Amino acid sequence: MCIFSYQNDFYGNIFGILAAHPITPLVSLHHYNVTNAIFPRMDKLEALEKLRVPAKLDSAALMQQSICYDAARNWTISVSWGYAVQIIRGILHPREIEMIARTFYSWYQTVEREGFIFNNRPYYEHVCQKPFVHFFSKATYNSSTDQTLSEYIRHDHRYPRCDWKMADPLPIARVEVLKRPDPYVWDRVRKSLLNYLFYLPFLRNINVIML
Repeated sequence: MCIFSYQNDFYGNIFGILAAHPITPLVSLHHYNVTNAIFPRMDKLEALEKLRVPAKLDSAALMQQSICYDAARNWTISVSWGYAVQIIRGILHPREIEMIARTFYSWYQTVEREGFIFNNRPYYEHVCQKPFVHFFSKATYNSSTDQTLSEYIRHDHRYPRCDWKMADPLPIARVEVLKRPDPYVWDRVRKSLLNYLFYLPFLRNINVIML
């Protein structure tokens, strides 16, 4: 479960909410005993310990979502800083990407859209748009450039065959994200929320490199 503006309780895989966390600070995870570990191939305690690295470097940005596009390859890229990067075939509207994907069950163990008190969407609707997920691996801070460099490694997962005539994200094994910590980001967020610019503050000072 993740606390943001109000309390929500979930079962199972909470990737969908953590990868599109609302623009509020990540406060806590609880009822963790009924959810999966937040990183693959780790037990639950190890997975939480892994978050300590990005949290120490830039706690204000932890799991905050940025959205960008690779126009040449026709990809949408969603960065949940310090947690995961998703590469999705096609150019999807930010309003769709920032909506929480249903990868989990409600407290009453239902998966229907109406079972939640917030807007949500299916994880993907077409096999070609199943996200290629890269999970956080490590991060460092360069004091001379005042930037963090975080690395994300592709989750070793079977992805469905796609017959769309566009670039395949599968060869991208590693993603690096360069970002400058911003201690005033939450001041800008409050102003942006008043103007309904929900995702813009976290798009500043960020550079995504796909390798």
